[in-house]
Amino acid sequence: MTEINVGRLGIWRPWSQLDPGLAKDIEDLGYGAIWIGGSPAGDLDIADRLLAATDRIVIATGIVNMWSTPATEVAASYHRLNDAHGGRFLLGVGIGHPEATQEYRSPYETIVRYLDALDAADVPAGGRVLAALGPKVLRLAAERAAGAHPYLTTPEHTREARDALGEGPLLAPEQKVVLDADPGRARALAREMLGIYLGLRNYVNSFKRLGFTDADVADGGSDALVDALIAHGDAAALAGRLTGHLDAGADHVAVQVLTEPGGDPRPALRSIIETLR
Repeated sequence: MTEINVGRLGIWRPWSQLDPGLAKDIEDLGYGAIWIGGSPAGDLDIADRLLAATDRIVIATGIVNMWSTPATEVAASYHRLNDAHGGRFLLGVGIGHPEATQEYRSPYETIVRYLDALDAADVPAGGRVLAALGPKVLRLAAERAAGAHPYLTTPEHTREARDALGEGPLLAPEQKVVLDADPGRARALAREMLGIYLGLRNYVNSFKRLGFTDADVADGGSDALVDALIAHGDAAALAGRLTGHLDAGADHVAVQVLTEPGGDPRPALRSIIETLR
């Protein structure tokens, strides 16, 4: 496991929706890590700004995309950030998905070569985590990184991921939540976000390994699929889903609050962490 203490709860948010003020507020609420999503640029300027604005919280990438960012570039950023900010940076890297690039080929071999390049640039295995869904890449995360950062999964997947990783490696899944007690309204918001993933075969394959069918991923996703992937309800319901991941073997859960465009995630984040205290 990484020597960096990410705590039991963090937040996941696209880099374009993060700023230093929000980072400080999240730290003050008591979260242990901020995962920068949306494939941030390799210079990791956003991570630099979030680290500079905070004192304790870990800043992690969730994830740097291996196709768009050369390993040498992200390695230089890794060393710069750790030197400047006292080891509070955790590098998350991943392969993305086939539909994102015309050059996508041999994903597993590409991951291995990327990790080899990070090794050559002296990025320690304990300072990086790997985006992983299937058992083969989960095992690689245990062997070549501090652990795994699965995205868009369920507590059932977390249980299977822990079995694949074994004891010791960090398991830090992301979990989407909607703080809204109206199921219809919450599912509508969830489906807006979920739609793109229902056309990506690595995610669809992951859903099917969990027992979902072609019918579940059609037409915006069945209620059963939406409810399994995106927790909704009051703060107690959301906290219960996060606890489900922890009980299934996660060390840490990264919460992604879904809101209407421009919505503030702070109320939900505050309610969740207060409920779990």
